[in-house]
Amino acid sequence: MRSVLLSLFALTFSVATLLGQSRAEQDVFVPIAKYLQAGDSEKLSAWFAHNLEIEVLGSVNVCSKAQAKQILKEFFTNYTPKSFAIAIRSGKAPMKYAIGSLSAGGEKFRVTLFVKTQEDGNFIQQLRIEKE
Repeated sequence: MRSVLLSLFALTFSVATLLGQSRAEQDVFVPIAKYLQAGDSEKLSAWFAHNLEIEVLGSVNVCSKAQAKQILKEFFTNYTPKSFAIAIRSGKAPMKYAIGSLSAGGEKFRVTLFVKTQEDGNFIQQLRIEKE
């Protein structure tokens, strides 16, 4: 009986350790980068906070999730993304940020993202796209 309990404890500890590692290794910017590269404003907007600051080519807006999605959709229509790569990741919960390089429409852009971690998920609080 004692060996069964020890085995059960060891198994529980191993599973808990693996779950903790997988959560720690998750990078919120991986799916966000994928949607930026694809120019998918619909899927990217799922990561938006209810209200966020979005700056595209010098035009700054504090707007709703739906308005931000439209702003990005228009940007992606004018500048079709070719590639996106994150160069810098920093911060820790509750606020993380990343800076990346977007090649779109034959031009290069610097993209800055601020993501806030909340109980109900990770949400983009600020998105900035500026020409390099």
